Amino acid sequence: QFLMANKLDTAMWISRLFTVYCSALFVLPLLGLHEAASFYQRALLANALTSALRLHQRLPHFQLSRAFLAQALLEDSCHYLLYSLIFVNSYPVTMSIFPILLFSLLHAATYTKKVLDARGSNSLPFLRNLLEKLNANQQNILKFIACNEIFLMPATVFMLFSGQGSLLQPFIYYRFLTLRYSSRRNPYCRTLFTELRIVVEHLIMKPSCPVFVRRLCLSSISFISRLAPTVA
Repeated sequence: QFLMANKLDTAMWISRLFTVYCSALFVLPLLGLHEAASFYQRALLANALTSALRLHQRLPHFQLSRAFLAQALLEDSCHYLLYSLIFVNSYPVTMSIFPILLFSLLHAATYTKKVLDARGSNSLPFLRNLLEKLNANQQNILKFIACNEIFLMPATVFMLFSGQGSLLQPFIYYRFLTLRYSSRRNPYCRTLFTELRIVVEHLIMKPSCPVFVRRLCLSSISFISRLAPTVA
């Protein structure tokens, strides 16, 4: 009754569980490397479906207008719909699967807990314990996802020069990264950029750091800072 009363949430729960399943079979290719590539695409398509359903839930009345598009781009679900479209037809990249795997796992765990509560407060205590441990590590998981989002930017450039990516992919991914940096709901991308900058500046200011390395890093930091969008 609980699942039928919340059909859209239940559909997203099932698609997230399917994303976790396909992602796991890509990361751990138990069925062979050829099958792993197909699971990579299935995971991204399932994530695209989840993101589209979530976006519909957040913005139910679609309008073909600039204002609606601007509002949609503020939603995290729209960001990951774009993310799925960026990588779904590209060469499989293991780094790109972790954000959708972990986001799907976290959201599926939250809804699974609601399903268990509907069954009874003492149902499946072992599963409840696993979900509580996952929830306790949520902050670390979100930081790991943000780290993946950041380091995928140079990875797309490397893929371009190695012949495994398209010319447009780095530019479209840069747009995705600026959306994540400006996210209202998830500040972890901004936080990670700040933390990485502090760590790099601390290391290059040590006397043992060569001067040319220091200059290169400072120039890179300045360049990346100019590319960062303004956050209200």
